[in-house]
Amino acid sequence: MAGVQYTAVGGDSYTENLIGTLLAIFGNLLVSIAVSIQKYSHVTLAGTKDPRAFYRTKTWWCGLVLTVLGEAANFVSYAFAPLSLIAPLNAVSVIASSILGFIFLREKWKPKEFLKRYVLSFLGCILTVAGTYLFATFGPNYHQKLTAENIVKQVVGWPFLLYVFLEIITFCLLLYFYKQRNANYLVVILLLVALLGSVTVITVKAVAGMLVLSIQGTMQLNYPIFYVMFVCMVATVVFQATFLSQATHLYDSSMIACVNYILSTSFAIVAGAIFYLEFNHEDILHICMFLLGCFSCFLGVFLITKNRKRLKAFEPYVTMDMSQGNEGIPTIHDKGWRAVQPDYNGSFSYGALVNNDSVAPATLPELDHDQLAVTPSPTAAPYSSADLKND
Repeated sequence: MAGVQYTAVGGDSYTENLIGTLLAIFGNLLVSIAVSIQKYSHVTLAGTKDPRAFYRTKTWWCGLVLTVLGEAANFVSYAFAPLSLIAPLNAVSVIASSILGFIFLREKWKPKEFLKRYVLSFLGCILTVAGTYLFATFGPNYHQKLTAENIVKQVVGWPFLLYVFLEIITFCLLLYFYKQRNANYLVVILLLVALLGSVTVITVKAVAGMLVLSIQGTMQLNYPIFYVMFVCMVATVVFQATFLSQATHLYDSSMIACVNYILSTSFAIVAGAIFYLEFNHEDILHICMFLLGCFSCFLGVFLITKNRKRLKAFEPYVTMDMSQGNEGIPTIHDKGWRAVQPDYNGSFSYGALVNNDSVAPATLPELDHDQLAVTPSPTAAPYSSADLKND
């Protein structure tokens, strides 16, 4: 686009790519470690009788601090490296979470399940690392100088306006089917998240770039476009969190992580190519190798998340304790963290009502007709036979 300034391909360009890549990898690693620490804090509290809330533990606050540092590193990385290079690096977080879940949290596995579960995960890690190397090596190297003037020229350019127009129409159609037609499919919800995410990464890169230029001495904070981008960034992040929260209530987290990574990365690459023109000066070979690296990461993340154990939602069940004679009464268990739902064993029983086909039926004592009469208690009101018939 005319009037937009780029840095030439050379030492400065590769240095900025390296800085942004290292910051993104470091940030994703910190976020994965933080999530594992916070999960460990929740698991520890659930396994003890500690009455404290999770936010009163040191481990949870340690995880929160690491999360903030990791997200800050990810935020700054957008100011140095192209958007299409930073977005796929979220796969590093998936790899780190898989390894930490196996080592740090000591997830249990049976020998028979090892070949099925962890060999595919190991293959997924190899594919993800190989893909990361490919797109980091063959990714775009041209950098736009993120001044307020350049960002305004990109916003009013016809490619971005056409992209935003199509995105708004698609978003409204998906939202209509999701809200009015109850089409709460995983792909629909995560497409809404990805469409918002493409706007988020554009605004994040713009805000981060203008902040870095301001720190370096070229003040950009006195331009209205900075605050417009900042407001759009915050708004889209909030709505993304809302839709992701709704998805986690309906679907498994590993499935969400896989599909969300693929869709969000794809839309982020398209947004970077349209708004920041990141592939305008790249040859066909570099573009094909970059896409091959992204595909390898997609396949690797799919294999990593495919065989994770899925938590079964707790269902209340009924038990009947007959050991106390006539005092045995049905008990409804509704606290999933104390009671464990029994497995179905091939009979018509449900929950704790196990199959007792091999047990001889108990013989009830024979009672005389006089013993069947109801003897009212002194405090109870007397009933006549006519009242009983009416009841």
